[in-house]
Amino acid sequence: MNSQAIWPKFEQELKAAADSVLSEVRKKQADTKRMVDILHALEKLRKLRKEAAGRKGVCPPPSADEAFENQVESLKTLLKNRTELYEAEERALRVMLEGEQEEERKREMEKKQKKEREKLLQQKLEIDSKLFGDPDEFPLAHLLQPFRDYYLQAEHSVAALIQIRHEWDQYLVPADHPEGSCIPPGWVLPSLPTNDTWASAVR
Repeated sequence: MNSQAIWPKFEQELKAAADSVLSEVRKKQADTKRMVDILHALEKLRKLRKEAAGRKGVCPPPSADEAFENQVESLKTLLKNRTELYEAEERALRVMLEGEQEEERKREMEKKQKKEREKLLQQKLEIDSKLFGDPDEFPLAHLLQPFRDYYLQAEHSVAALIQIRHEWDQYLVPADHPEGSCIPPGWVLPSLPTNDTWASAVR
């Protein structure tokens, strides 16, 4: 199996792994946020109970307040560090996934362009067949090569292209000119036969 066949499967597995890890990171972020909310609720609850105890004349020692605050600050620092770590992981995974999506868009665009080129080539072959005959049905197609070279010379020579365009430009007129029209953008295909005699000649 060559690398071209292996690489798409590897990219698909990599994307699936990144999606899975991203889902896990988001779950951890949600858990961390829930812990922060619980910690805030715990602070609020202790404050309310401390006020209620104070109204009854019961006051906790300063060391208890200090120990609680130190513990809360330690937990806040831990949760902050985890939040920053998870955010960094999420950014890295998003960059990876966006890069993969961009590559996928490029591949789709290349496929579309290739398909369009094949379509244009097929159209050209059909037009050439109508103008010069089907090469498979006309083995002496090489006899038409000089004519092909003449009509396609501008594709191989800048000087020929300039000369042909110069000749064309002598006859360019506006589309609404009463005595002419613009040069057609492609081959002018022959009309369908209008009688049996004509039809028999083009078979």
